[in-house]
Amino acid sequence: MTDDLDEQADTVPVVVRHDGGETTLDVRRGRVLRDVLREHGLSPYTRLTERANCGGRGLCATCGVRLREGPPPEHWHDRLAARFGYPRLSCQVRVERGLVVELDEEKLVWGGRESE
Repeated sequence: MTDDLDEQADTVPVVVRHDGGETTLDVRRGRVLRDVLREHGLSPYTRLTERANCGGRGLCATCGVRLREGPPPEHWHDRLAARFGYPRLSCQVRVERGLVVELDEEKLVWGGRESE
């Protein structure tokens, strides 16, 4: 998904897979993925955690999403998530290039391990 045009543009495409559909957003570089998703009505939270979360500080692990294309993990939680197959924290992902994101529709609070 990343190409020369992607690296030069002020905005990049973020493809969000959700509810059996797909939405493509044009996102300004440097934005936090969690904030972008919420602004477009594509919450990474469940009904319970929509109100009971840490506000994007990387502490509660409730804003997990699956990045199918995106940056390598930098936050300690995301490094562990990548190692063990758990969702990445959307509050710790800055949109710098095109991403493909899947919202975990079946998670109860944190999201489960991905089967191999």
